[in-house]
Amino acid sequence: MSKTTTIARMRPDGTLVEVLEDGTGRPFPDDMPMRLMTDEEVHAAAMSDPDARPMTKEERQNARRVPHVKTLRRALHLTQEEFASRFRIPLGTLRDWEQGRSEPDHTARAYLWVIANDPEAVQRALQPKATPA
Repeated sequence: MSKTTTIARMRPDGTLVEVLEDGTGRPFPDDMPMRLMTDEEVHAAAMSDPDARPMTKEERQNARRVPHVKTLRRALHLTQEEFASRFRIPLGTLRDWEQGRSEPDHTARAYLWVIANDPEAVQRALQPKATPA
């Protein structure tokens, strides 16, 4: 029995296309079934795969959480040094937050929320103002 691997990609308009060897895509035929799995089949497949098995409530509670500040920094594509410098956060403090040694206080959480929602505005606000001569 031979198996064929088909690579698919979803276009921005939502059209599912087959990726051809030359990198171009063609829409799948309307009469080609996509072999949808029922919820029960998905659950059974997940439970049979030790790498995809859903976590238990206890496992979720004991799982190490990635600090939000680390996720924010990575989303901005900044190193720890760049993030700390750009937003005037002491590097040691940032590292402590990311490594879970301490957590941002209420004021710092509010500041991180503002950075997450409009990092460019925070940068502009932190720029030194030119004083007229």
